[in-house]
Amino acid sequence: MNRSRASSLKQEPGETREYQSQSQEDTFHLARRLAESFLGHEVVLLVGELGAGKTVFAKGLAAGLGLEDARQVCSPSYTLLNIYQGKHLIFHFDLYRLDTPADIDDLGLEDYLDRGVVIVEWAEKLRFSLEAIRVEISVGPASERTIRITR
Repeated sequence: MNRSRASSLKQEPGETREYQSQSQEDTFHLARRLAESFLGHEVVLLVGELGAGKTVFAKGLAAGLGLEDARQVCSPSYTLLNIYQGKHLIFHFDLYRLDTPADIDDLGLEDYLDRGVVIVEWAEKLRFSLEAIRVEISVGPASERTIRITR
């Protein structure tokens, strides 16, 4: 990834920018830089196939939000929600195991909005719209990823 491009992550609402990641470290760095400017109420929707790097991106977001040890960030596939404390509360959801809109509604995700930064893996399963930063991660050859960020 061209790190100079990653250091300039300001976007206008509705704008989409595309980044190339050559490694997990690149993906982590991009997410960290993105989160460093967060005010504490953002919602980040992570979309991508299994193994695309959504959890790596979530770790980078947590690091950018001041979580001292981003290694503690793991995919909450079985717990559905993990909460971390950085400079803001971080609510990390994973919708992978939820199959129906009713399951997702029962999760009460809306209750966490404006209480901290909300990160949602498998966000394509949401059936309602949120004002959010949408991150789509596509797998390329080897460890390459294309990361599209829409504000």
